[in-house]
Amino acid sequence: MESYSKFVELSPTTYADALLGREQFMDMRIREMWTQIPRIAGPAYTVSCAPGDNLMFHAAIYRAEPGSIIVVKAGDVDYAMSGGNVCATAQKRGVAGFVIDGVIRDVAEVRDLRFPVFARGAMPVPGKKNGPGTLQSTIICGGVQVDAGDIVVADEEGIAVIPGTQQESIWEIAKRRAEKDESRSLEEWAIEHRAKVEKNLQEIGFQG
Repeated sequence: MESYSKFVELSPTTYADALLGREQFMDMRIREMWTQIPRIAGPAYTVSCAPGDNLMFHAAIYRAEPGSIIVVKAGDVDYAMSGGNVCATAQKRGVAGFVIDGVIRDVAEVRDLRFPVFARGAMPVPGKKNGPGTLQSTIICGGVQVDAGDIVVADEEGIAVIPGTQQESIWEIAKRRAEKDESRSLEEWAIEHRAKVEKNLQEIGFQG
């Protein structure tokens, strides 16, 4: 698999300056399932599951290539999509992490594994394994369209989805922005920031 290591260098916050608009960032309620979770980045292996069912997700952990992020559209939030053993197996196979528009269980085990999982919360009751569902099809996860191979970047700041066809241009724009920010002192930033604020206030006719 192609290396995607450079994408993990930059946070979703930095990609926000390159991915214009809100539509490439997932619902904030899909969050890290344990504190101080490391940032992950990699190509999406997409999964959709039927309500109350997790069969296709469990199939995905044996099919996703190392470095992939398994991105899941669950059918509901009433049944857990995965638990500790699924996470441990995926981790051993080299999967970078999970992003789940749904819920998981065994959070303490997942935390002890230090396996990165982003989800809507926890539910002790597991789903069944009857299907149907899909693998590697276009899904909507956290309000964002995700295609197989899109680059997903997730950390405590949020979850960005970079369309596969734009990955290089988006990374270049974000990298230049990061370098610009790193080259400026706080004092320089504050001067530019205040000038912009005052200009915008003047343009709307604010006085005070």
